[in-house]
Amino acid sequence: MKNQPIACELHDYIEIACMFGYRVKLMLTEHRIVEGKAVDIVTEQDKREFLVIDSGERQKVELSKIVEMETRTPGAKFQSIRFK
Repeated sequence: MKNQPIACELHDYIEIACMFGYRVKLMLTEHRIVEGKAVDIVTEQDKREFLVIDSGERQKVELSKIVEMETRTPGAKFQSIRFK
């Protein structure tokens, strides 16, 4: 299956979350929820992009799997973004 990149405007929200270190709640396609601090975006050799989340330990979440991202940081520049 070919990797489908997310839309540029959605990518911008992830970059903002990382830049300001927002605490986020991610709802994923497989009905999983991940919460933690947005740290960075990494691209693997096969061109898949991941959001690095720190929730006590760092984990990578594939951007194409994110359905919705909510910020948990007071005063954040956005509250909730739907990806799909």
